[in-house]
Amino acid sequence: MNSSVTVGSQPLTPQDVVAVARHDARVTVDDDALQRVADTRALIEALADDPQPHYGISTGFGALATTFIAEDRRAQLQASLIRSHAAGTGSEVEREVVRALMLLRLQTLSTGRTGVRPVVVETYAALLNAGITPVVREYGSLGCSGDLAPLSHVALAVMGEGEVRDAAGDRRSAADALAAAGIAPVALREKEGLALINGTDGMLGMLLLALHDLEMLLTTADVSAAISIESQLGTDAVFAADLMALRPQLGQAASAANLRAFLAGSPIVASHRGPECTRVQDAYSLRCAPQVHGAARDTMTHAAQVAERELASAVDNPVVTVDGRVESNGNFHGAPVAYVLDFLAIAVADVASMSERRTDRALDVARSNGLPPFLADEVGVDSGLMIAQYAAAGIVSELKRLAAPASVDSIPSSAMQEDHVSMGWAGARKLRRSIDGLARVLAIEVLTGCRALDLRAPLEPAAATGAVRDLVRTRVEGPGPDRFVSPEIEAVTELVASGAVARAALA
Repeated sequence: MNSSVTVGSQPLTPQDVVAVARHDARVTVDDDALQRVADTRALIEALADDPQPHYGISTGFGALATTFIAEDRRAQLQASLIRSHAAGTGSEVEREVVRALMLLRLQTLSTGRTGVRPVVVETYAALLNAGITPVVREYGSLGCSGDLAPLSHVALAVMGEGEVRDAAGDRRSAADALAAAGIAPVALREKEGLALINGTDGMLGMLLLALHDLEMLLTTADVSAAISIESQLGTDAVFAADLMALRPQLGQAASAANLRAFLAGSPIVASHRGPECTRVQDAYSLRCAPQVHGAARDTMTHAAQVAERELASAVDNPVVTVDGRVESNGNFHGAPVAYVLDFLAIAVADVASMSERRTDRALDVARSNGLPPFLADEVGVDSGLMIAQYAAAGIVSELKRLAAPASVDSIPSSAMQEDHVSMGWAGARKLRRSIDGLARVLAIEVLTGCRALDLRAPLEPAAATGAVRDLVRTRVEGPGPDRFVSPEIEAVTELVASGAVARAALA
């Protein structure tokens, strides 16, 4: 993971965003970028002196765009914009999301297309490096004009107002935190208030974090499927490369290759391979795992392409063009990001749904091919993992509700000036909850599948699935009388969410 990230020389990478958001990588701003910022600011200051009105420079905003603002009131205009737009409500947004949002806004400011002064750019970097995180609230953004309310809470802190969390996580006033860090608050000037809040940075930050997590979780889904297929005496023949080539979907091929690798050399699979095996076909949740997991992978690839384009964007309104024009535009509309956030939530729900079905099969004596009911130790006395499946089913039910798209909704705002909005922030918030749910559903499948593997003794699992079983056994005991199940689910969820399960299988 990067220990430092340079902003302004070229577009940030997804890895850069994760490094700063989650791992507190230090941020530096490229000197050439600061010069571009200064050059563009000179254009804004020339327009500020022009007696003709220019939107966002010498006028009001939104529905008040035709109202001319006298020079002696423009500093108040910028401050009022930020104070009034910092109207979020609800629970605090996670630190990593706010840091991603701040970094992405810093990147746009550093392009020299927004018209802010260099001191604004430097102050955003200083807050990130000091570990100062503005308090941003859950609700308030409609995803157009960008993430106005969340970005306004950040801008408010840059002004030395509002509340923040310091590097120790303590909540305090922005004025105190900035003073303690030796950072001078910024008094905003013409155009700067708009430049700080017109962007898709919040929804994009959450998309990038989600993609990072999903890459690992979809590999984990292949691992958990392999464990279920193996422990339920399923076949690996259906994952053959030549069969996959008949339908050349890229994600499907990748998932099938994982399943072949994870099941390679399995004595359990070998034990029922051959003419004496009377089973004709496995259930879809076993046989079609590459098709579903692969479709999710392809969805993720599409979302990553959208995110990459957004990372290369300078989203603001108005924007300063390369040839020096100041032009209004609609690039702040969150639709491109909002759509893929919703698309990913659909894929997450479906992968989790298939995982839960495999878990249920392992617990059903009529379908598990010789495993005890609910994998219980003393049938009738013990319930085994019966209620673990209930937990998975409850999560999957919620994931299906979260898969309902946010981006198809729109509520007009700003006196009908902003009459169509993306709801991308809401889509990003529910995707974060969906990813958490997927990790838990996969953990329950891994927990169940590892117990089922142990119950196939003396037959041994494949090297990859056996490595995962051994990892789980460092945190959770093997088969036996009923125990307190919740801590075991939480322990395996931690292994899944940290990537430990995927790494164990791939090692």
